[in-house]
Amino acid sequence: MLTGREETIARRIQGDIDSDEHPYRRIEQETGIPEREILDGIGAMLRRGVIRKFGAVVRHTRAGFTRNTMVLWAVPEDRCDSVGSILAAFPEVTHCYRRTPAFAERYNLFSMIHLHNRQEEDRLLQKISAATGLTDYLALASEEEFKKTSMSYF
Repeated sequence: MLTGREETIARRIQGDIDSDEHPYRRIEQETGIPEREILDGIGAMLRRGVIRKFGAVVRHTRAGFTRNTMVLWAVPEDRCDSVGSILAAFPEVTHCYRRTPAFAERYNLFSMIHLHNRQEEDRLLQKISAATGLTDYLALASEEEFKKTSMSYF
């Protein structure tokens, strides 16, 4: 159960937050809840499990990344964890997860990469292929972004 103050904080942090040195000051000004209390309230809700995850959603195109590609990898089942760790070590990889059941009965590890152009993508996929020893993959480039929103509970 949330207190009234916690609900106010939760309502405010589920949307956009300023990206400056003190991102909670605007919330403090609008609600009257001191910045320190906002931070303490977020921490308390995280510890109690009311908030399970608190993170940023990066707008890749606004950050200059115009090449966004989902890469589907055919990985032997006994290598999924080790290959996933290799993929996740590449800074261009923002998502990496196992897909069960496998797509097209063979592509069982998915990764999302964000780059500036096709040439960078080709070079990165060659590096990843060499690092993992995998050559069976399918690269699906995004053509358009339809939606990027966070969950809203209140």
